Amino acid sequence: MRVGVLSVQGAFAEMAAHWRARCAEVFEIRQLADLERAFDLLALPGGESTVQGKLLKDLGLFGPLKAKIDGGLPVYATCAGLILLAEKIDDPGRRDDTRPEMWFGTLPVEVRRNAYGRQLGSFVTVGTFDGKPGVQMTFIRAPAITSVLSPEVKVLSTFNGSPTSVRWRNITAFTWHPELTGCP
Repeated sequence: MRVGVLSVQGAFAEMAAHWRARCAEVFEIRQLADLERAFDLLALPGGESTVQGKLLKDLGLFGPLKAKIDGGLPVYATCAGLILLAEKIDDPGRRDDTRPEMWFGTLPVEVRRNAYGRQLGSFVTVGTFDGKPGVQMTFIRAPAITSVLSPEVKVLSTFNGSPTSVRWRNITAFTWHPELTGCP
């Protein structure tokens, strides 16, 4: 499998290591020319979603990546990557996050940025992922999925009753960081 890791900002090195540990061929997506390479999965790492969205626009990557996602390219997204994919952003304190041109809007969920607290509020818990118990979940300034907007969205994990990872069509997205714990 060949994985293209969005590498404009954030935890792209950890995401690349995650996929290399699964014997995937990995390359970084930093500029438009990188999209000329064939790949089987797009990995969107954690980081600052607003910065990532702006850089995607500035580098000319936004439109081509959105077309690939809309065309069915499998996507694996964590934290900020989930925010980039969300159909709706619930963050009344930040007006820039509600601009639809900053986000792909391809995943029918609503998210709230930094819902579990700031950096110092980061935590690790153990839960069930896709029916498998005992999975370590690391939350770092994590968003929360506040609403699932389609009955076709499958909830894969929860924390305190709220969804923390979902699958919809070609997209699997996490509020937590599986790339830091080696699963899934």
